[in-house]
Amino acid sequence: MSATHEAQSCLPVVGSDTLVPLVDGRTVTYANLDCAASAPALQAVADRVTQVLPLYASVHRGAGYLSQVSTALYEASRQTIGAFVGARPDDVTVVTRNTTDSLNLLAGCVPADADGRPGRVLVLDVEHHANLLPWQRSAGGATVLHGAETVAETLEAIRAELARAPYALLALTGASNVTGELLPVADVVAIAHEAGARVAIDGAQLVPHRRFSLAETGVDYISYSGHKTYAPFGSGALVGRRDWLDAGTPYLAGGGAVRQVDLDQVQWTNAPARHEAGSPNVIGAVALAAACETLASLPAGTLEAHEAYLRERLVSGLESIPGVQVVRAWADASDPVGVVTFSVVGHDPGLVAAYLSAEHGIGVRDGRFCAHPLLARLGYASGAVRASVGVGTTQEEVDRLVAALETYVTDGPTARYEIVDACWTVADDPRPLPEGSGLSGLIATAAAGFIAGAAGCGPVPEPQASAARAGSLVDA
Repeated sequence: MSATHEAQSCLPVVGSDTLVPLVDGRTVTYANLDCAASAPALQAVADRVTQVLPLYASVHRGAGYLSQVSTALYEASRQTIGAFVGARPDDVTVVTRNTTDSLNLLAGCVPADADGRPGRVLVLDVEHHANLLPWQRSAGGATVLHGAETVAETLEAIRAELARAPYALLALTGASNVTGELLPVADVVAIAHEAGARVAIDGAQLVPHRRFSLAETGVDYISYSGHKTYAPFGSGALVGRRDWLDAGTPYLAGGGAVRQVDLDQVQWTNAPARHEAGSPNVIGAVALAAACETLASLPAGTLEAHEAYLRERLVSGLESIPGVQVVRAWADASDPVGVVTFSVVGHDPGLVAAYLSAEHGIGVRDGRFCAHPLLARLGYASGAVRASVGVGTTQEEVDRLVAALETYVTDGPTARYEIVDACWTVADDPRPLPEGSGLSGLIATAAAGFIAGAAGCGPVPEPQASAARAGSLVDA
């Protein structure tokens, strides 16, 4: 593929031509470099949803024609969702809300050992909280292993820990949501299976960026999210071995998960229905299946080449700017996905992100990315900035980010910024709101999380929050 071709989007996505206002009164096309958080819908997904909405009715519960159609759509989507990650003939595909939902479900299915003790789970400190917190509060708890400086040393540390004590499960990220780096799945599976442990992969950042197969890799469980796989309609999936899912505690207690209910006892059904109580999200399942079909239709290597080109261009551009540091977890990592985290030395990441948005129309993520232990170990406990590319990203968007950061480092922002509720915002923000949105004002996502008490993915450090309460401002 030529560089010119690689610089264009791979697939059309909804909103690729959306205009956003800047603080100087201009409007520009939005550069969405935050695909790792939530990817836009593929146009094919939006078209499919529009097509099936008139057919929507109850699933598994109605004799009417549309109920039969909706049930068929849901079950056909389940097959597509599983096939997309190479499900084996005896694997189960459970339709969930997202990766977090899937891993919490699996955490309730890890069996006890031969002595009746809760099964032990091994994780690394590189994990997104979705692949850390469910195991920490599970019956067997989690042992957290610190990642080493290299991939090779990390694999040896995993091997040594699995040999030291019996584990039921090794749960690892498929690709880091902070650095985009990967551990070699084949090596991980070989090490774990040799020690008698199963492998669960958090595929939230892997599945949308790389072809993956349970059957080919030997991975036991894979979880992924629709909203990161260009199908933001509230669905995700857990796909893997049937035995644990058939025997595990039903994730939700309710209709559809049972064979028989009496006042004093319940007979639960098998997976996947065992874990899908309540009315299923048929539209979300159809949307995710449409995304899977569309991504699978790309010629082999197309997406990988597209992301490799854009990532290399982004990283080289960032590293050419004085004071910009690219974050890496492993010195010898290879073939990372299109997720790049960086910091501007001496500058708060929240201010950098607010500047990119308000003055250049670029959307990035700032904070600690729901990976607090990893950021702390790598020396970025106060957070960093993350840019992530996807199938709709173009070279122009990557180049715009690099140029905007060069301007920031050289000249600084032109607008005035203040900290409100622990988040950088434009002081007296002049940008108009979208027509018909019903909004009365803008609110930054970090601030929203802080107000709600979440503050989980990276509020401004306390000294700056204190200054904000005193009314601190950063002037151009």
